[in-house]
Amino acid sequence: MQIKLGEQMRALRRRDGRTQEELAQALGVTAQAVSRWENSLCYPDMALIPSMANFFGVSIDELFGYQNERTRRVDELVHRIRSMNEANNGRDICMDECIRLAREGLAEFPGNEKLMLCLASVLYNAGYIRYGEHHLTDAEGCDVYDTERHRTYAEWQEAIKLYEKLLTTLKDGQLRHQAVRELIQLYANIGESEKAIAVAEACTELRDCREFMLASACDGRKRAEHLGKALLELVSTCVEQMVQCLIAIPNGSDPVLAAQVIQNAIAMFDLLCTDGQYGLYNELISRLYLYLSEHQWRAGDRDGAFASLERALDHARAYESCNGRQDMHFTAPLLQTVKINPEGYDCLCAASNLSEAWPWWCVPDYSDVKEEIQRDPRWHAWVERTKQPGQPPI
Repeated sequence: MQIKLGEQMRALRRRDGRTQEELAQALGVTAQAVSRWENSLCYPDMALIPSMANFFGVSIDELFGYQNERTRRVDELVHRIRSMNEANNGRDICMDECIRLAREGLAEFPGNEKLMLCLASVLYNAGYIRYGEHHLTDAEGCDVYDTERHRTYAEWQEAIKLYEKLLTTLKDGQLRHQAVRELIQLYANIGESEKAIAVAEACTELRDCREFMLASACDGRKRAEHLGKALLELVSTCVEQMVQCLIAIPNGSDPVLAAQVIQNAIAMFDLLCTDGQYGLYNELISRLYLYLSEHQWRAGDRDGAFASLERALDHARAYESCNGRQDMHFTAPLLQTVKINPEGYDCLCAASNLSEAWPWWCVPDYSDVKEEIQRDPRWHAWVERTKQPGQPPI
């Protein structure tokens, strides 16, 4: 790494409108010495470096011209680690390598918040990948976490410590929100309910979320665009929570009622996307149809179950057709034209993976239904269709 101390000194001095004489007086040296430093003929005594940084109001890294390179290196590491972590989607593809790279990055840049969060998230994912999230049913028939088992996950215990440390320094923003979200989940997984609630209580109310605040900050077409995105995200979140309500009481869930709830959840998208164009939300709708087919089968509606499987395939193909487009637009007449940046969306529910992903949400235990539905000849015909290239429905 080339040392650019002289160039930085001159640039900072000129930025502040200071003379060589002023800097020399502050450091107790001659103006000629400052001139030699700026021309890279020699370097100042290391004991003077902290005073020089204070004089310009910058860090020592910035004084040496390292800041941009440091930031670039950290951002490259963060991008690589996140990409590798996302590759471990339900399967251990490169978990050990991902953890190693995150640890090495943090060792190279101790205390860096981005890399610390990367390591925490990698460990968070590693617990799920290596051991899984396990559930029990309590005396009231409600779904609860197997906290005793989860407490044995060394990865989750280490991740919790990292998240707790991060929350003492991270400012409000995306990094903090991610740390809060993942820490709350881990607290719940290991039975630390009071801690989870305390962190959750400090979060903003729904009405104060970023999406609604962006709408309030604009007017005209921009406001309409932000409102459209906010409403779609709100519907998506509500749908996820409706499913979680079904999962929370597995023994008390009537399959006919559960199927109706899932159908109502799907219909919420139709209230906004009145032209039947769902864009990136096709992925979530595809998952909902997978889950619906399980409950329809439990309720004895065999034909309905396979109709839902076909709808899941239709929506998966529609999702694949838009996945990866940057700043994709899709028209929802009620919302005018909604612009969605698909960053962070992965083809989690690819058409070719539907049979392996079925029924997506795995609570209650679905093994009995899977054995039955796979004996139906229509299952194998459907699986064959998922493997074939196809066009999304018009």
